[in-house]
Formats: sequence, C-alpha cells, structure tokens
Amino acid sequence: MILPAILIYVVFFIAPAIYGVYYSLTDWTIGKSSVNFVGIQNYIKVFQESELRKAIGNTFLYTFVVVVFKNLFGLLLALAFNLNLKTRNYLRAVTFLPCILSSVVIGLVFVPILHPYGFLNTFLEAAGLGFMAQNWLTNVNIVMLSIAGVSIWQWTGYHMVIYLAGLQGISKEYYEASLIDGANAFQRFRKIYLPLLAPSLNINFILSMIGGLKVFSEPYALTGGGPGSASQVIALEVFEKFGRGEWGLGTALNVILMVFVILICIPLLLKMRKNEVEE
Repeated sequence: MILPAILIYVVFFIAPAIYGVYYSLTDWTIGKSSVNFVGIQNYIKVFQESELRKAIGNTFLYTFVVVVFKNLFGLLLALAFNLNLKTRNYLRAVTFLPCILSSVVIGLVFVPILHPYGFLNTFLEAAGLGFMAQNWLTNVNIVMLSIAGVSIWQWTGYHMVIYLAGLQGISKEYYEASLIDGANAFQRFRKIYLPLLAPSLNINFILSMIGGLKVFSEPYALTGGGPGSASQVIALEVFEKFGRGEWGLGTALNVILMVFVILICIPLLLKMRKNEVEE
C-alpha cells in the first residue's frame, strides 16, 4: 500500500537531490553545448564571493531572529488565549488569520507600511515616538530585522496554535495539584507546562528553523535582496543564479542550503527529543 507513495517520493525528491549534487559539481551554464565536471569549484566560488557569503550570513541572522521571537510570542499568546476569556476564540482567529495569506501578498502590503513616509513612521510620529522612526527597508543595518519582523507578525499565530494544542493536552489535575501545593504562576509554568510542552517546543523550533533557512518570499517581495545585497539570502541567490543561467553554481548553493538544514535541524531534533516528558 505504501509503494506508490515511496515511488513518488523517490522520483520527485530523492532522485532530484542526487542529480542536484552531481550538477553542483559541473559548469552547467546556459548556452554551453556540453556540461563538464569541475569538482568543488562551485563550492569554492560560493565561499570566495563576498555577495554569496553575505547571503549565507543574512540567512543565519534571519533564522536566529525568527526562531527566537516566533516561539516566544507564540508561547506567550498561547498561554494568554488558554485562559478563560470571553473573546478568546475571536482573538485566536485574528492572530491565526495572517498565516493563511500568501507571504508575497503580505510583503507587498508591508512595503508601503514600512516606507519612510509610510503608516508605521507616521504612527510613531503621531504617538510622540518619532525618534524610533527608521528607513526600515533601505537602512542596511536593520533591513534584515525588518524582514524578520514581518515574518514574525505573519507566522506567530501558526506557532501559537501548536502551543495551544499542547497546553490543552495537559491534564488539569497537574494544575489543581499545584494550586494545592501553593505554586505560583511562574513555578507552574517552569515545573509543569514547560516540561510537558516539550513536544510542541520541538515541533515549533524545527519548523521555524527550516522555514528560516529556506526563506525566500519575504525578502523577494519586500526588498528584492536590496539595498545592494543587504537582504540577500541563500534561496534568493539560488533564484537569481538560475535566472542568469548559472545552473551549476545555483545548484551548488541549493546543496549547501540542504546541508545546512540537515546538519542543524536533525541534531537539534534528536537533542530536543531526549528532553521530552511523557505525561
């Protein structure tokens, strides 16, 4: 019964990955009549070119920021919306709503909002916080943080739902026993909720990590990688390399991205799963 699924997976995922590794070791370029084996020259070029190194650094910076804040805000919102509030279902729906929208659409909406004379800076000026106004998408020092902020706004609700499911799966007996023992809110969170939320934490950390490393839509829609190469990321570089016909180099970048995901996410998942507590 699983044979068709295995065949589809092999044909559309495993085989292309193997072919990708091979072509990353060639000079496969548009207009060339033959494809020649060049070894690791494409990989050497990736780490020699400052623009490509910048894209790798931006990807890791973006990933770190979104992993931390998506999970922090998602967990805080889950704890808040797990309380017995009259409007909690409405608040959950509003928070989750951005997740169902396209990241490209979200990016196009936020371009005028983050414009130097856009809504965000206008609001800050009106609120007496003009010193906080920035060139959010043109300042090379903060552009990646601005892009990460848009992504955090969009996907926090998604991670909130996973945490909320984990919270609702915790037996109320633990909560009642902690009240009897005189535990305060922080002690309940640290000793009860946090250990029993380990599976939800693991899922959210891995999903946000993979999403961060593979980011493409947000910088593409918001800045196109600019100003200059200040917001270039690996996936955007792959897109541009293929667009210019540098298929061998683009495939090498894709393989590097795949290796980063494997080397970071699999050990992290195995490490975090050891900390899971069975209820």
